[in-house]
Amino acid sequence: MSGGAPGGGLLVIGDVVTDVVARHRTPLAHGTDTAAEIRTLPGGAGANAACWAARSGCADVQLLARVGAEAREWHEERLRQAGVRPRLVVDDRVPTATVICLVDASAERTLLTDSGAALRLSPADWSPSLLDGVGRLHLSGYLFFAGTSRQLASVAMQSAVERGVPVSVDPASAGFIKELGADRFLASAEGVETLLPNADEARLLTGLTSVSDAAAALSRRAGVAVVTLGGDGALVAEAGAVTARVPPVPARAVDSTGAGDAFTGAFLAARLAGADPAAAAAAGCGAGARAVATVGGRP
Repeated sequence: MSGGAPGGGLLVIGDVVTDVVARHRTPLAHGTDTAAEIRTLPGGAGANAACWAARSGCADVQLLARVGAEAREWHEERLRQAGVRPRLVVDDRVPTATVICLVDASAERTLLTDSGAALRLSPADWSPSLLDGVGRLHLSGYLFFAGTSRQLASVAMQSAVERGVPVSVDPASAGFIKELGADRFLASAEGVETLLPNADEARLLTGLTSVSDAAAALSRRAGVAVVTLGGDGALVAEAGAVTARVPPVPARAVDSTGAGDAFTGAFLAARLAGADPAAAAAAGCGAGARAVATVGGRP
């Protein structure tokens, strides 16, 4: 077994999404107009995390994702500008994933998701050579919510484990976990080194109401579980016990879209640079604070 490249690069497999972000200061008025500020921005949990990892100092970040032909050039250009090497597979049958982000006055967002090409990544899109020079593999949890992309995630994880490359997974969506089933999700993620859920996802995956207990339980399945707590920071658990409580970084919230992705990207960049999980989580909290202070999910 060959180990992951020491201090090597980061390979993210996940989703590239066209985000339509609508910020509305008053509650939605059903059946009529609500004034809003609307912007079209590049997004996607996997793509956002990759961009934040590059912004956080990781010199070699690659992203494997699937997009529709109509938006490939735009997304490739935006990823390169962010310091990410795009490895985008073009889907000729369906368009790029699109998410409508409704952001209210408290900066909380509600998402309407059309997965489009994102979850059509398949084992045919994978090559073990993608792991050459890679120190960590990160999988967006959205991959686990469709059969084809779940197979791709399994093949990629197997390749990484065989090479000794640690794998992390962001569970991504409490709503989709409910549809798939927590047990099925966890079975699909068997063998990961780090799980990065938010508090709702951690509770749902374990059936436990205490976030601390949920983090500890998840760290018995993976070596490390890091649970993000929004404005309350993060919990780090290792080998069945909570080992650190990381305080939040104060920020004036404008849009919470992508805050978890920012945490993930900065956390992974710090781990690749040699930080322990608690220090990496502190870096993640800093990036999350910067993310909520801007519109959209990218740096």
